[in-house]
Amino acid sequence: MINTVSKIIKQLSSNPKKLFLIDSIGALTTASLLFAVLRNLNEYFGMPEKILTYLSIIAACFFIYSTICFFVIKTNWIIFIKGISIANLLYCISTISLVVFYHHQLTTLGMAYFLGEIAIICGLVYVELNVATQINKSRIDNKTND
Repeated sequence: MINTVSKIIKQLSSNPKKLFLIDSIGALTTASLLFAVLRNLNEYFGMPEKILTYLSIIAACFFIYSTICFFVIKTNWIIFIKGISIANLLYCISTISLVVFYHHQLTTLGMAYFLGEIAIICGLVYVELNVATQINKSRIDNKTND
């Protein structure tokens, strides 16, 4: 498992544009699920509709950011990768806080959805931060060799 994650980090470090594509697809999926599915099937999940709307708007903003980075950014990836990874981490902290606050309303399915989402996003944050570190290390190694 660790070897696989290392290979993914190495591959994404050589093509960080893919990282933004992955992040944008994930953010769009999250926004769509929260807005279209969880809100309409709220009795099966339990999170208030207003909260789901706010979370979906945040995810939509992350989708826009990552999509713009994918199409526009050509160099200096590190700052943009760190930006989305910090935003993703803050989203996870907010979601954890909401799960704790609304735990009495959440169904088992709702709890499973949000804990799964948090786990996936935290995994993505781990990869993003390691990719940024790897890119920076490569840049430093290249300057040293010049």
